[in-house]
Formats: sequence, structure tokens, C-alpha cells
Amino acid sequence: MVLVTGGTGLVGSHLITELVKQHVEVKALYRSAIPPIAGGDKVEWVKADIFDTSQLAEAMENVKQVYHCAGMVSFNPKQKEQLYKTNVEGTANVVNACLEAGVEKLLHVSSVAALGRLRQNKLINETMVWTEETSNSEYGKTKYLGEMEVWRGVGEGLNGVIINPSIILGAGDWGGGSSALFKNVYKEFPWYTDGVTGFVDVADVVSAMQMLMNSNIGGQRFIVSAGNIGYHQLFTEMAQVFGKKPAYKRVTPFMAALVWRIEALKSVFTGKQPLLTKETAKTAQAKVYFDNTKLLKFLPQFNYTPVTDTVQRICGELRAIYNLT
Repeated sequence: MVLVTGGTGLVGSHLITELVKQHVEVKALYRSAIPPIAGGDKVEWVKADIFDTSQLAEAMENVKQVYHCAGMVSFNPKQKEQLYKTNVEGTANVVNACLEAGVEKLLHVSSVAALGRLRQNKLINETMVWTEETSNSEYGKTKYLGEMEVWRGVGEGLNGVIINPSIILGAGDWGGGSSALFKNVYKEFPWYTDGVTGFVDVADVVSAMQMLMNSNIGGQRFIVSAGNIGYHQLFTEMAQVFGKKPAYKRVTPFMAALVWRIEALKSVFTGKQPLLTKETAKTAQAKVYFDNTKLLKFLPQFNYTPVTDTVQRICGELRAIYNLT
């Protein structure tokens, strides 16, 4: 029996679909309503919250493997407390429940943000960790602290492995997350930055997760990233597939700094989340390069999907989902 937390998210939902296809017995947590996931009718859905230790303990019964996909992504300073509660406290609860239930293995979905990803002009690998000096986001700090909870569990006898995906591309709700990038391109949003970062197909992330879970690899962390690409190049490829006008207005660092300050002020009066924050403005301008070779050394049978192919597939899936012309 396999347990998946965060089953409603991009990674969790795709993982559940693949596990069901492989006839794996799956339990998945939900908080309010069971999501409409492909194959979801074959899943044992358990109403539980990762903040409720008794519910977690009950959900862990007869479970051998746990995929901890639940997490929160936010760069809004107003959500700092919720970030820490979800990504640190929630992960600690999952780790403790795994230890108490005696599960065979935990795979924790972290992020490259936990590595200190604003080290520019330096290839980032798994040996790097979050530090105060690398101008990280609070989100990155919470993912790093969440990893510390996993390593604490490993020290107490838990068999655990961590993945650090870069920006995950997939056909999810394009009202938020990375799927919103496709929506912006489809709507012919004209702005782009000179930033560079890593991108990876959600299908590759799910495949790597399953391979690592079913291997004898433990006590390791792995960057999962298909390649380092500039935002402008990525947006242009998306636009070409959609048949839309690509972004053509470059956002300068000065413009970005001005916009996030305006957005912060607007947020005070409207109560709405800012479209751009100080952290996202800085990240979008950064040129960051990730070393993806460790995973390939440990899993020589694994192959990354070229980002160009990923863009082609996701644009097609989004066309079908949203009846795009």
C-alpha cells in the first residue's frame, strides 16, 4: 500500500494517475473534497490533514511507502506563517508518522529553492544548502527546513530520499502555478525577463520518484531538472506552438523593482495578493544553472524529456482542457 500526500496538486495528481495505471494500491489524503483525478475511483481516499497527527497515524495503517507531495508555494510575505506551518511543521508530522508506523520508505518532494538557488554564475548541485547569504526566498527557507525534518527522520532510522525539482511544467489549473505561464503566453502577455532557470516535465518528476522509491537508494537528495533555459526562449517556444505573438517587451531590473513596490502598496489597500513581490522580481531576473547529472548516475535507465517536447505536449493538453482555438 502506497500513501500520497498532496494528491490534489500537480505532482501528486499525476503520480496517483501513474500508480493506478500500474495497479498499485493507493491511499491519498484529501482535506475537503475528493478531486476529479484520472483513476481516482480506484484510490482509497482518506480525509486527513497533515497538521492532525491522529489522522495521519490512522492514514499510515498498512502503508509501506509514502510520497510526501503536500507543500505550499508562495512568495507573498503575508503568507509566511502558513508557509512555515505547511512546509516545516507538516513535513515533521509526516516524518514522525512514518517512523511510528514503520513505513519502508519516504520520498519527500522538496525544491531547488532549498539549495540556495540565487548563487549566480555557479552551477548548483546537491551539495549546496540554503544559507542566509544567498538571497533566498522565505519559501526556499521553509523547503530547506522541511528537508532538515526528513534528515532528522533518517537519523532516527527512517529510509528516506529527497528530490529537488526545478520549475515543473504540466497541464494543471492554469489559473496558478507553473501552468499559468502557458496561460500568459496564450493571452499574449508581452513582457519577459532575461532570467534563466531549470525546467522539468511533471511526467519526468513522477517517473524519477517511482524509480527512486522502488530502488535501494536511500539517504540521498537529487536535483530533477531537464535543462536550464531562459524565460524568453521558453515563452517564445510556447507562443509558436499556440500560434500566438511571443513576448517582446524586456523587463529591466529597475522596472521590476518599481512594479513590486507598486504591487505591495496596492495589496495593502485591496487585500489581494500582489502579482509580483520582491522575491519573485529578483528570482525572475536571476540566471541560475542546475546540475542534473547526479540522478542520471544513480538511475542510468532514466532519461529526461527535452523541454521543447514537453511544451508541445502541454500546449496540446491545455488546448483540449480549455477548448482553446
